[in-house]
Amino acid sequence: MIGISLRQLEVFAAVAGEGSVRAAAGKLHLSQPALSMALAELEAQLGVTLFDRQRGRLYLSERGREALPLAQEILERTVELKRSAQGRSDVLDGELRLGASNTIGNYLVGDLLGAFAAAHPQVSIRLAVGNTDAIVKGVLDHALDLGCVEGAVVHADIEVRPWRDDELVICARPDHALARRKRLAARDFAGARWILREDGSGTRAMTERILASLPPGQTVLELGQSEAIKQAVIAGLGIAVLPAIAVGDAVKAQRLVALPTPFLDLRRRLSWILRRSRYHGALVGAFLDSATRSDMAALKPPGRTPRSRRNTRG
Repeated sequence: MIGISLRQLEVFAAVAGEGSVRAAAGKLHLSQPALSMALAELEAQLGVTLFDRQRGRLYLSERGREALPLAQEILERTVELKRSAQGRSDVLDGELRLGASNTIGNYLVGDLLGAFAAAHPQVSIRLAVGNTDAIVKGVLDHALDLGCVEGAVVHADIEVRPWRDDELVICARPDHALARRKRLAARDFAGARWILREDGSGTRAMTERILASLPPGQTVLELGQSEAIKQAVIAGLGIAVLPAIAVGDAVKAQRLVALPTPFLDLRRRLSWILRRSRYHGALVGAFLDSATRSDMAALKPPGRTPRSRRNTRG
C-alpha cells in the first residue's frame, strides 16, 4: 500500500470520471501509455481489477466502485492539506463537477453559479445538464460531485437537501378553448390533448401527479426539453405543464396563456443531491454555502429608503 502514489489515484479518478483512457490522459496532460501504465500499477498493488471494458469504454468494476470514494477523499484531503499548510484555506481552486436537471440548468444557471464563480475565479466548473434520473445516476456513479434537481429523489445512498421552491403552470395558446374560459374547473380538462416531458424528468413526474387529479385526456406528444414543448404548445398541438420560469417570456409576449388553476397545487421543491458514502470537501461545502447565502439575500426584503426631512424654514 505504501507504494501507491497520488498520481496513480489521480489517474484512477480521472478514468472513472471520463470513461476512457484517451479522455483521462488529455485531462491530466499525460500520454495514453503513461496513464495506462499508472493504472495498471495501481491495480497490481491493490490486487484487484478496477475497470471493466465494454464497447470501447471503461466502467467501474464492483471493487472499483468501492475504491473510488476513498481515492477521491485522499485526493481532496491532500489538496486541503496543502492549502492549509500554505495559509490559503480561503483560496479555492480545482474542478467542481455539477449536474443540474433541465429546468435548473437552462433557466437558473445564473442563480446556480453566479455568486460562487465570481467569488472563486480559480475554480473550474463543469456543468452537466440532463433530466433528474440522469443527474441522480451521475452522482451515484461519482461522475458528479453534486446535483441540483427538480424531481423527488428517494435512494438509500443519496442525501437530499432542499434549495428553493419552484412553480409550474398549465399553459395553452391564447385561442385555445380553455384559455377563453373566465373560470376553470377540473372537469373542463376532460379530453384535453397533453404534451409531456420524457420519462425520468422531474417535470414529467409532477405532471403525472397533476393529471391523476384531472379527468382523462390524451397524450399527443412526448418531448425531451421544455423549450420544445413550449414551441409545440405555441403551434397549437396541445397543452402542457411547464415551469413558470420557462414560459414567462412567451406569456408576456401573449404567445401563451398560463391557465388559472387554483384547484391544483403546482408547487414543487428544487433540491441538492449528494452521495452519502462520499467525502465532500471544501469545494462542495463552499458552493452550497454560496448558494444558500444567495437565496437568503434574494428573499430579504429591501430596506426602507430614509425619508428626507421636510424643510421647515419659512
